[in-house]
Amino acid sequence: MAKRFGVMLDMSRNAVMTPEQVKKFAYTIKGFGYNMIQLYTEDTYEIPEEPYFGYLRGRYSQAELKDMVEYCNSIGVEVIPCIQTLAHLNQLFYWQPYRAIRDIDDILLIGDEKTYELIDRMFASLRECYTSDYIHIGMDEAHNVGLGRYLRRNGYQNRFDIIHKHLERVIEIAKKHGFKPLMWSDMFFRLATKGEYYVEDPDIITDEVISACPEGVEQMYWDYYSTDKSRYDTMFKAHAKFPGETWFAGGAWVWSGFVPTNSYTLESMTPAMLSCREQGVENILMTMWGDDGRECSPWASLPSLFATKRIYDGITDMEQIKKEFEDVTGESFDDMMLLDLPVDMGKVRRNFSGVHKYLFYNDAFLGIFDKCVKIGVKEQYAALSDKLLKLAEKESEYAYLYDCLGSLSYTLSIKYDLGVRTRDAYKSGNKEQLTDIIGDYEKVIVAVESFVEKFRTLWYHDNKPHGFDVQEIRLGGMLLRLRSQRDRLNEYVLGKVDSIPELEEEILPYNGILPADETTDMPTPHNWGRTVSVNRM
Repeated sequence: MAKRFGVMLDMSRNAVMTPEQVKKFAYTIKGFGYNMIQLYTEDTYEIPEEPYFGYLRGRYSQAELKDMVEYCNSIGVEVIPCIQTLAHLNQLFYWQPYRAIRDIDDILLIGDEKTYELIDRMFASLRECYTSDYIHIGMDEAHNVGLGRYLRRNGYQNRFDIIHKHLERVIEIAKKHGFKPLMWSDMFFRLATKGEYYVEDPDIITDEVISACPEGVEQMYWDYYSTDKSRYDTMFKAHAKFPGETWFAGGAWVWSGFVPTNSYTLESMTPAMLSCREQGVENILMTMWGDDGRECSPWASLPSLFATKRIYDGITDMEQIKKEFEDVTGESFDDMMLLDLPVDMGKVRRNFSGVHKYLFYNDAFLGIFDKCVKIGVKEQYAALSDKLLKLAEKESEYAYLYDCLGSLSYTLSIKYDLGVRTRDAYKSGNKEQLTDIIGDYEKVIVAVESFVEKFRTLWYHDNKPHGFDVQEIRLGGMLLRLRSQRDRLNEYVLGKVDSIPELEEEILPYNGILPADETTDMPTPHNWGRTVSVNRM
């Protein structure tokens, strides 16, 4: 029996869910047996004394946070603030008032009293809004801490010592405001292993490492990738050496692009939940990160969220889980799992390959990912589109998800191999074939325009409008590029230009090492800028 079983909603990667949607999500997962939500807000919450904190980012006002917390408390769902007090604050440093307390990258300047004044205001504002005793303080992935402004001020120092002193200050501030801090545990594991997080022997966590952890903070083990139960077993045994309770953060995969990866969530979280039961882990969090824009709706992950909780409860019969899911939600489990399929096309890695995203944005002339194109996949997208768009016609509160991703699949059924076909026809000198392909550019432009409208509907259904500017800039740029390519092809066919230089280039494998027919290890870019062009963004 879990003390806390919840989700972490990422409100910092462009998308900030509306308060009404947060409350609705809390109500829905309460029906799954969840009793906790963590709101991941790097700078997307109001600090009255800090007008630039979360400025223009859709930050939650104190009134909005209080309203969400009050509602969730009324239905038995604890709301815990999940923030950053060291790194992952890149958006904060966009503004001049905070650049003086930037060490390097996205990291706060440790040791500067202005840093702690800001952290104190963070905690004070959150204390006004949240009733939970707990707060997640982050403290992860500050890889270059102490190597920027801190180094210039203080000279080189042991970077673990630097972080340790900072952690002590943050814990002190948390206690001042009545919070019990949680933090990601990789900081102490990397100390023990000289950089690695996942260990093969729990005894690598020595008394020396444990003594380096200040009192008053509980450790959260995060793992979104492992499919081997023995790894979870080992990591839980290692975490048990630290004082306090062990928390576990798994992953409900919604951060690979526009679509969820419920299938990989289940593949990784099934052994995780079995291990949690055996090891007596009673505080569990399913993270729902939003890397690179948070295009995917959290609602698309309902099947894996439901199944993961039932597996923790001891139910492993998927047919029983599917029936219970439909009883609770009124929705077919298998229908919602269809939302996964664009990720899995082409037999690439399912967890974070994002194949649909990098081939959606793949430039038809530059052809960065053309070596990833596989025969028969575009037909799979066409068939999937028919299924999803048919589901969108039924009466369902999730029809907008089927409609949006059905439109995406239709677009990919045309665009998936567009660059490959364009280059082949160009290099063979077949202008008649190029004329036919120009018609496909017309089709894909119309398809993208339709997808944009459906994606806009999804976004405004789930989120505040802030952040959709990024999506429109990306998609608008894609449309402009497609129109330009169509026009240049037409000029070439009509003899107005003698060549198209980009199509003269020989396309190389993206990762530089795989043979062209490899299908098991495709690229994994999360970043739109790296996906769309190799030229300076």
